[in-house]
Amino acid sequence: MSPLAGDAAREAGREALRRLIIDVADFPEPGVVFKDITPLLADHDGLRSVVGGLASAGRRPDGTAAVTKVLGMEARGFILAAPVALELGAGFVPVRKAGKLPRETHAVSYDLEYGSATLEVHRDAVGPGDRVLLVDDVLATGGTARATCELAEACGAEVVGIAVLMDLSFLPWREALGGVEVTSLLTI
Repeated sequence: MSPLAGDAAREAGREALRRLIIDVADFPEPGVVFKDITPLLADHDGLRSVVGGLASAGRRPDGTAAVTKVLGMEARGFILAAPVALELGAGFVPVRKAGKLPRETHAVSYDLEYGSATLEVHRDAVGPGDRVLLVDDVLATGGTARATCELAEACGAEVVGIAVLMDLSFLPWREALGGVEVTSLLTI
């Protein structure tokens, strides 16, 4: 895939987002505008477009896969990361909230605006030699993405980048992620 093909895939994903995402005012609390992605997920062509756009972040300029695993963050990241992994010919790895995985895990705790959270990944899910792409729906403060990077690195994997449907430009995710390459289909 040439760089231009990657640009075209991302633009097709952006168009699908613009067309199919519905803003829901005052959800889950007053003053918040929730971005409902369920119409996008229900639309075959729209879903295919965003999967192609997200997968472009895991490809080399010649179109070959640059990653061996795609990590999806609970819960909407699972929905997107699994088809991205299939598109790239890579494995899918779920990153879960604490206590949800049945075997030995690596865990990282991080702060949220309203408290803290812990994410876990199976210790053997990724390892040295794995190149991983992280996938989620929205990039806000960057805490979840930063914790997921730390989990992948604790397993010995190399984080190639992060791909998201949309990023919230008015929140400080850039500071949390430092130099990790981020592909966002839409900036809000």
